[in-house]
Formats: sequence, C-alpha cells, structure tokens
Amino acid sequence: MKKIKVAEIITRMDWAGSPDIVRLIVSRLDPEIYDVKLIIGKTRFATAKTKAFLDRASSKITVIPELKRDILPVSDLAAFIRLFILFRAQKFDIVHTHTAKAGALGRLAAYLCGVPVILHTPHGHNFYGYFNRICSKIIIIIEKFLTLFTDKIICLTDLERQDFLKFKVADEKKLTLIYQGLELDEFTDINIDKGKSRAALGVKSDALVVGFIGRLERIKGLDYLIEASVSVLKNNPLAVFLIVGEGSLHKKLEKKVNSLGLASAYIFSGWRDNIPDLFSAIDLLVLPSLNEAVGIVLVQAQAMGIPVVATKVGGIPEIIKDNQTGILVPPRNPQELARAMSSLLKNKDMRLQMSEAARIWMNGKFEIADMINKVSQLYEGMVRTKNVK
Repeated sequence: MKKIKVAEIITRMDWAGSPDIVRLIVSRLDPEIYDVKLIIGKTRFATAKTKAFLDRASSKITVIPELKRDILPVSDLAAFIRLFILFRAQKFDIVHTHTAKAGALGRLAAYLCGVPVILHTPHGHNFYGYFNRICSKIIIIIEKFLTLFTDKIICLTDLERQDFLKFKVADEKKLTLIYQGLELDEFTDINIDKGKSRAALGVKSDALVVGFIGRLERIKGLDYLIEASVSVLKNNPLAVFLIVGEGSLHKKLEKKVNSLGLASAYIFSGWRDNIPDLFSAIDLLVLPSLNEAVGIVLVQAQAMGIPVVATKVGGIPEIIKDNQTGILVPPRNPQELARAMSSLLKNKDMRLQMSEAARIWMNGKFEIADMINKVSQLYEGMVRTKNVK
C-alpha cells in the first residue's frame, strides 16, 4: 500500500509547546501508513528531548535557514521559494503547517504547487494581544485569505475555535478541535528533593517562590508581573520571583526590576531543561499572558500539584478551574494579579487544597495516544475526501 506523504512545517523547534506537538506527531504517526518529513528553520534553544529527537530523525528533516519567526521580507521570500521547490519535488499528499509564519509561507507554497490536502495548526493566533489594533486587523485579513485554501484548521482548545468564528476568519466546517497530547509522566511519577532544587537556584528554604516559565516576550505580560510584584513584596517580604526562559525582553525586564529596587527578589535563570526540578522549587506558578493557546506550562504545573495564577485569555480558562486549581485574573491588570498572588502566598491551606485539586483535574487528560489517533483519523479522512491516489 502506498504510504501517505506528509510534510510537517514549523519555523523552529525551540523550547515551547508547539515544537513538542510537532515532535510527537512526527515520531508517533504509524510509519507503516505515513512517510513523514519535517521542515524547520534554525533551532537555537531546543530541549534535551527535542535535541535527541532531531538527532534520531535527521534523515527526515530539512532545514531551511531562511524560515524564521520574525517578519523579514528577504528571508521570507527565500524561504517561500525553497518551500515551493521542495513541494514540487517531493509531491506531498498532505502539508501540515504549524504557527503563523510557517502557516503563511507553507500554505501559500503548498496551494501554488497543487498539494491535495493543506492543514494548519495555529497554536494560538495573532488576532489580539501581539500587535496594535491596525496590525491585528491586517493579520485577520491575511488569515482570512489563507483560510480560502486551507482544508482544515486544527484548534487546540474550544476557546481558540470560538475566536476563529468570532473574528470570522473561518467557518465551522473548516475548524476541528484536537486537544494536544503531553508527556506528563515526568511531572506525576516523581520524588524530587525540594531543598536541593532551591539550593541549586540560590533560594532560601523559607522563601515563598513565585515562578514564571516561558518566553521573555511582550505577549507573556511580564511587565505586568513586575509591576504586580511591588505590591506582593510589601505584603510578602519572603517572596522570590523565579523567571525561567529567554527572549528579546530579557535585558529590558532586568533593567525594570533593577529600577524598581527589586533585584534581590528576582532570579533570571535563562533556559532550563529540568522543569520538574524547577516546579519542585516553587510555591506558585504565574502566567500573565495577553494571549495564549493553551499554556502547556499550566498543565505541567497542575499535574505536579502546583497552584497557578493566570490571565483569563485564549484557552487558559479551559485548562485552569478558577478558584479550584488556580486563580484567573484579567490581562493587563497588575492590581488583580498582585491580589491573586498575595492571597495564595498568604494562605498555605488554600495552596494545598488547590494542589490536590490540580492533580485530580489533570489525571488522565492530554493523552498522547488520543491526539495521535485524532490527527491520523483527520489525515486519512482528508486523503479519502480529496481522493488522493
């Protein structure tokens, strides 16, 4: 039987949720049914798992250095031309793009090459939160255009699906919901020494540690976290803020912390692979995003019994049970963010109740096999519908 030729495309396999999904799809689709190729740009901050995967799957991977996350017209044109040539040569049955830039260039090139099935997973969207109002409207127009030749858009949460309908980017028949699968065993079957984890970070044993894990970019709302921390530290002088990750705002955020006289209460650790160890060192996770598809770190934290404070945006309300496994607050609101963090830091019993509720809430959710089965069913169904031979 002829295998279904699939191209999975993403700008980079750096530390984040979308590369993990792509890695799982590429590595776990049935090789007896699918011939899967991965097309990526340069990767700088891959996790240990992703590095090992990229080494194992090197024969299936094509790197296009010009395929980048930022808008760079010359590089974008070069990446588009290389995608077009690759698609013409490989004659894929399915092109499945991931994230905005790869989605724009990949879908357009696939359409012009006559690829039978074109799918896209946005992993969130740029309709709000990322840019100003005019740019956001332009992005919505571009996405409406790209949707014209997209067979299916795969949403990771129902709220993401509802946003596509709300902004009239796609109609119901072009949207499908597939919850992502996650490797949660390392967050549930563990026994980590909290004291050692804190000592490795230079954190005192009696500190109340608030953790953030993610990209240091505007969309993550870290400016609001820093503003909120001024009030938190007045009420909780033992609080320490652990910022894990890298991004274009790193130096700016450190400068803001220093200007507010908060340097002694902040630790910027950079990228870390040992996420379970980091979770064991914190008392509370915070994610003040302006927009968020899912927030995988929220799932991981809850699986490990860490209560969270997060903004009520994107798919987060589907992940956090408000006032049960965490507290949800409005975005861009440092006062509410501070109030929520302070209330949890002051109330150990509440943290313990949320910790237990979070573990129960995550039990059995986000199974990898469920995601792969649904992706495979979609692929096979679309191939049959398009009568691909």
